[in-house]
Amino acid sequence: MAIKRRTLFENETLQIGLFEARPVSDACGDVEQQSLNALVLPFSGVFSKYDAPGRYVIGSPSHAVFFAADAPYRIGFPGGIGDRALTFRFAGSLAPEQLDTSNSNRLASHGLLPANAIMLRNLLWRRLQDDEVDEFEIETLGLDLLDRSLRSMRTGRSGLRHSALVRRMGAVERVKEAIALAPADNWSVARLAKVANMSPFHLCHVFRQMVGTSVYDYVVRERLAHTLGAVLDCGDDLTTIALDAGFASHSHFTARFRNFFGCTPAALRRITTADHVAELRKIMTAQQSALALD
Repeated sequence: MAIKRRTLFENETLQIGLFEARPVSDACGDVEQQSLNALVLPFSGVFSKYDAPGRYVIGSPSHAVFFAADAPYRIGFPGGIGDRALTFRFAGSLAPEQLDTSNSNRLASHGLLPANAIMLRNLLWRRLQDDEVDEFEIETLGLDLLDRSLRSMRTGRSGLRHSALVRRMGAVERVKEAIALAPADNWSVARLAKVANMSPFHLCHVFRQMVGTSVYDYVVRERLAHTLGAVLDCGDDLTTIALDAGFASHSHFTARFRNFFGCTPAALRRITTADHVAELRKIMTAQQSALALD
């Protein structure tokens, strides 16, 4: 396996890096552990994190995955396609309230990112590639993204027995893995139910309960998260991006993109081309306000 790690920003409390993996198979690697807490935010590809035999979570462009300091884990790459991700390494003293496990809202090992966090991740990546990096801006954006990501991982205690919860988590992660490997596929509930080994009705109920959104909305979110980089790069035309991502048409893609990110892909391209970072922040602030009102 070819792995590249590069530090992009570092100060006394936070390290931001780039992680790239090019695996030759989908086999799990050796047991590892981190000396500091780590948060991984993929912007392409997919990986799986195993923290116990048969128990894993999926990391994809719509997720944040947390690695607690000194906790053993193994990493796999479903489909052998690898991934590319921003990584954050930090001590517990940086975010003690977020990492506190004594209250009822425990910190899960992964979370489904809201639209403003996905947008902020890509904005941060772009700023880190600038010829002249403003360290104050990078630190501010990084801490904001870390906060939003950790908040997405807060979850209440489940009333299910542990064995039942583990079975449901396994089924849901298998579904998420299948979607992450081929988000543009023509999915159906029946097809995904076979992956989960559940009835279609039961999958819809369990998926919403465990993930907080419907199976359909999750697939759309995964597709949109995969398209954001292409939209910001201003390379392919938007119709090509839409069809490659699995949307029926340019108009279907535009409507879903606007509903999720708060602006159309064409508008985002204009803002990005002009390098209007302030406008991007307005979009993310509006998304945050909308979430608070829900």
